[in-house]
Amino acid sequence: MSEQHPKEHAVSTRRDFLKTAAVAGTALTTGLALAPAVHAAGSDTIKVGLIGCGGRGTGAADNVMHSAPNVKIVAIGDVFKFRADGCRKHLQDLAKSDEVKKLGNSVDVPENRCFDGLDAYEKVIASDANYIILATPPGFRPVHIQAVVAAGKNLFTEKPVGVDGTGIRKVLAAYEDASKKDLRVVAGTQRRHEAAYLDTIEQIHDGAIGDVVALRCYWNQGNIWFRNRNELERHGIKDSDLAYQLHNWYHFVWTCGDHICEQHIHNLDVCNWVMQKHPVKVVSSGGRAALPMGNPAELGHIFDHFVNDYDYGNNVHMLSMCRQIGNADGSVSEAVMGTKGFCQVNAHSINGKRVAGKRKGADPYVQEHTDLIACIREGKPINELKQVAESTLTAIMARMSAYTGKEVTWEKALNSKLDTMPQQLSWEMSLPVPSVAIPGKTPLV
Repeated sequence: MSEQHPKEHAVSTRRDFLKTAAVAGTALTTGLALAPAVHAAGSDTIKVGLIGCGGRGTGAADNVMHSAPNVKIVAIGDVFKFRADGCRKHLQDLAKSDEVKKLGNSVDVPENRCFDGLDAYEKVIASDANYIILATPPGFRPVHIQAVVAAGKNLFTEKPVGVDGTGIRKVLAAYEDASKKDLRVVAGTQRRHEAAYLDTIEQIHDGAIGDVVALRCYWNQGNIWFRNRNELERHGIKDSDLAYQLHNWYHFVWTCGDHICEQHIHNLDVCNWVMQKHPVKVVSSGGRAALPMGNPAELGHIFDHFVNDYDYGNNVHMLSMCRQIGNADGSVSEAVMGTKGFCQVNAHSINGKRVAGKRKGADPYVQEHTDLIACIREGKPINELKQVAESTLTAIMARMSAYTGKEVTWEKALNSKLDTMPQQLSWEMSLPVPSVAIPGKTPLV
């Protein structure tokens, strides 16, 4: 689940033309230069196919409908029919709104293009959609990303893009394939499309605080949602191991990667962006302080807190912390200390002064689609798969360290033999849940 996003969006008409394309390179050093106008222009129809119709998927479809003119949603799919049906109803209602009508956008999803089941993603990709949104649980994203790229379609993928090194290697291969095919890809690390973040990090890169000597970042929040096994019954779905784990995907490593991957990736991505590289190793600690241990099959087996010491080389370290514990103080933030000063990145301030912005602000959840559509229509390159894969692996390596109690290098995480994705998924399969990891006993694979 991504952060809650604003529901009110700035809207323009078809006369709002994009004057400057938003372009990102493939390296972590690159940030998008937002266009003066919020919306991309162009007559080529963007035909959207949505895979994953939960809250984030429905939200992403809502965002793309506000991002640029001449956008049409033509196919949607989810493993659960009730989710696909609910999303379809929401989008059909959305299409009646004045904001969407002004942009000339529409929803054309008849019953035969509202897919459900384990193969729903294949059916959406096989439709005439030319712009695929992936909002499935993270464990599925490596396979789904590969399938979209193989089909030669432009892609918006939510973050993270995997849950283990095996998956990340697939995404990095897909990055290469997408580049060769001249496909456009944007990831849901929306801070890279947020004006204030772009302005702030540009100043860091221009030397406003000198050389970076230390960083810290946090995603500390309250409890996350939890779904009981019997909740599926009211939707007429037969209980099974797979159905329950997909419905409660946040609480299993093979589907979620743990909350350090699902949420803290945003902060880690910002810090990699600041550093223009990924860390070389990490030592981490974590556990279940507030969550009950009990039966992992019923209660999940992810941790509720992590503390990480990342080493970027040259004696530059980052303190990273994330937790999901109720009634505890929260913080979602990034900070950087340099030889000439200090930057509170999330507050967009350097040495206590607000960064003077030169880019126009816009809802970054909408802007990321605006930027992608602009690049598609203007034939300009953008491929964010490598940077989001590296930020995802930054989270994975810390989870590996916390679970095992071992120092984990970048190479160890990237080349890990761990493959959490079950083979040949079926609704009837037995799907045992591993025990909660115990540092010092859980092996490093």
